[in-house]
Amino acid sequence: MTETLTIARVGAQGDGIADTPGGPVFAPLTLPGETVRGEVREGRLEAVEVVTPSPERIAPVSPHYGECGGCSLQHWAAAPYLEWKREQVRLALAREGIEAEIEPTVATPPGSRRRLALHARRGADGRILLGFKARRSWRLVEVTECPIADPRLVAAFPALARVAEPFLEHPKSAPTLHVTATLTGLDVDVTGVERRTGGLSRDAQMRAIAAAAEADLARLSLAGETLVMARQPTVAFGPATVPLPAGGFLQASPPAEAAMVERAVAAVKGAKKVADLFCGAGTFTFPLATVAPVLAADGAAPAVAALKAAVGSARGLKPIEAQARDLFRRPLAPYDLRGCDAVVLDPPRAGALEQTRQLPGTKASTVVYISCNPASFARDARLLIDAGFRLEQVTPVDQFLWSAHVELVSVFRR
Repeated sequence: MTETLTIARVGAQGDGIADTPGGPVFAPLTLPGETVRGEVREGRLEAVEVVTPSPERIAPVSPHYGECGGCSLQHWAAAPYLEWKREQVRLALAREGIEAEIEPTVATPPGSRRRLALHARRGADGRILLGFKARRSWRLVEVTECPIADPRLVAAFPALARVAEPFLEHPKSAPTLHVTATLTGLDVDVTGVERRTGGLSRDAQMRAIAAAAEADLARLSLAGETLVMARQPTVAFGPATVPLPAGGFLQASPPAEAAMVERAVAAVKGAKKVADLFCGAGTFTFPLATVAPVLAADGAAPAVAALKAAVGSARGLKPIEAQARDLFRRPLAPYDLRGCDAVVLDPPRAGALEQTRQLPGTKASTVVYISCNPASFARDARLLIDAGFRLEQVTPVDQFLWSAHVELVSVFRR
């Protein structure tokens, strides 16, 4: 049965929500105040037709909008969209009973995303299709343009499809190309390849290497294991040039990274020593080392090795001590953090609960917490506040443009 509903708000996953006597109904690609029509199935509105559009609705810029599952909010004007992201942070904090002044969301421009995860499949006509998954589906949507991506990535799509072809050798393989634009060219790490039968054949490996050379890739790797490297992929973190580990983590958007780094460095100025926890390959470590000595730690040994290798690439840095350590199972205790009067944390989505529990017992008067998940951040913030820290600053950052994903950088003092 077709129903006509009014959208009350946009939920945390980016879908519009209509309140009905039977409970909330989620309607994708809709905005607050819109009248929409469709069939309600299991709490979702299917085949959505917008009857009365919101004045905040704008024309999407991607030709794949609506089919591609990558951009759920591309139809929303910039000002209310950014304010919605700010509101998501406020709501997450409110659920933990925290009130804080939240700064306006830092916007990032289109064309600035330097990392993409491109799925590869063989089409019915034998062509290699490269793209993203459809919304709420495993179906692949072939992508030829992507307004969020660095133009270098988009220009390489045809060549990357040829690189993907050998990895489809086994019928059970569903390869994903994790493509990163680095200072020395594109770095591609392939995952999702069937390896229980022995992995790629020698012939497939040679074809992949030849395709990588034709595409002028800096490096091609399979699940973090290098197949061929023409040039070491490098990135700049502050004044340092860092060799990126194969399959290693990197912030998706340089402008978003710069916004977070700028706030972190400003917050620790005057510190005698800074601990950079969940440091990765040194995104924050090297900029922090321009103002104070840094103790850096992360569970990813290849990332820490890359950080150490880059220490000599920049002049004028304060001393950096780096160690590979699982901060979930073995968080740094107050004794390990002795001498550190500022701590910077940039954990994964799960947050840093065990490590955060150690901070009240340290001498740190400043904690900078960077988060990609407002919910786990709010949980950890509650712990710090209960221990006597004051949440002084919270800044949402729109690193993943037109998605429901919210990043933030925060500053606690005591």
